[in-house]
Amino acid sequence: MSTPQPPMPQAAAPNWQAAPGPSFPTYNSPIPVVRTHLGHAIASEWTKIRSVRSTMWTLGVFVLLVVGIGLAAGALVAANSSPESLAPENPLSFGFFGLLLGSMCIITLGVLTTASEYGTGMIRTTMVACPSRGRVLAAKAIVFFSVAFVVTLASALLVAVADVALLDGAREPSGGEWLKGTVGISLYIALLGLLSLVVGSVVRHSAGAITLMIGLVLAPLVIALFMFSASLESLREALVEYSIPNQLSVFYSNSLTESGPSGWDPLWIILGVTAAAFAGAIALLEKRDV
Repeated sequence: MSTPQPPMPQAAAPNWQAAPGPSFPTYNSPIPVVRTHLGHAIASEWTKIRSVRSTMWTLGVFVLLVVGIGLAAGALVAANSSPESLAPENPLSFGFFGLLLGSMCIITLGVLTTASEYGTGMIRTTMVACPSRGRVLAAKAIVFFSVAFVVTLASALLVAVADVALLDGAREPSGGEWLKGTVGISLYIALLGLLSLVVGSVVRHSAGAITLMIGLVLAPLVIALFMFSASLESLREALVEYSIPNQLSVFYSNSLTESGPSGWDPLWIILGVTAAAFAGAIALLEKRDV
């Protein structure tokens, strides 16, 4: 029987020496490192919204519809009406038709501002650059609302001034009517577009969100037109009173019904709905995966 051999001793680890040579200094970036804030996110969203070609096309079509239809309606009424028949008319109200149709462009642009990033996958880059999801949505909302309000106000004001000049026999609008027919309705349409932006963030699909918003605008009024039963009268009146086309007409004191929202009520309604939807969208963003 052979005896076990003792283990061989391990060699000591070699003592490596650094190769001689010049020492290189560390790189210091000349760009100062600062903590990001909401202003940086707003600057980023402004760059994105103004550099996308679809934004210019959509806003261009919006201006064309609002100004073109508004001026055409005013010219048509002026050519086929006598000064006596125009006396009780508010000349600002003829801009309603173009704004109603043009609101579809603002809705589309609002949806695309958020939903298109999910469709293309760019939202991942956005969230890497700014991990605060609430800040990203707030920046998108601020930039979009500002653009939509300024463009709508400029278009509505141009149509209002032109229609007042065209309709010679119509009465002079009061200061309150000027404010509601320009600033008021511009705020309403910008908030409607902001609601579309929030819906696009929740649905994350451009076609689905646009279809949903167009249905929200048109469906209540269309459904109410076919409610002939007397038992549905109260529901029919509510759908007509609170439909978006009727709320837009309230800014020109041309409501389809004698009851329902009046004065500045439509603005407070859309403000409350948009605020609730925005809070819900932020809550969903924090729970969902990108």
